[in-house]
Amino acid sequence: MRTMAAIPESTRSSITLRLLHHAGQHWPKLQNLQVTSRAGFAYVAAAMPGEQQPQPLFRLRYGGSAHSFGFALYSYAAGRYEDSLLVTGSPVGTPQEALDTACTLYYTADDQPGAEPPTNLRCHPLRDR
Repeated sequence: MRTMAAIPESTRSSITLRLLHHAGQHWPKLQNLQVTSRAGFAYVAAAMPGEQQPQPLFRLRYGGSAHSFGFALYSYAAGRYEDSLLVTGSPVGTPQEALDTACTLYYTADDQPGAEPPTNLRCHPLRDR
């Protein structure tokens, strides 16, 4: 079994700063955003509007690049993280794309008036194998 490289401290800091900045600009009602790291994963939690305690949103899997991470959405039904596609259609992307995907899925238009999902997403069609 191959061991996963830990996320370097500089990359952990970068993830946190990028997510805080992006959330402030695009998801202003998101509160208490927290990023924790363990081994090759970064776990992101936040308090949704009207909540006090942060809840898990998604997990990033480090693959050696500070700009491209695997994405797993937290499934409240299953009680675990499940590998997912981003709104771009890709299984890997930036932390900001992961935040947009999680917030788009968990928020409704009523929760975020005026906060539309990003429109400048790179779209890649899915192929049958």
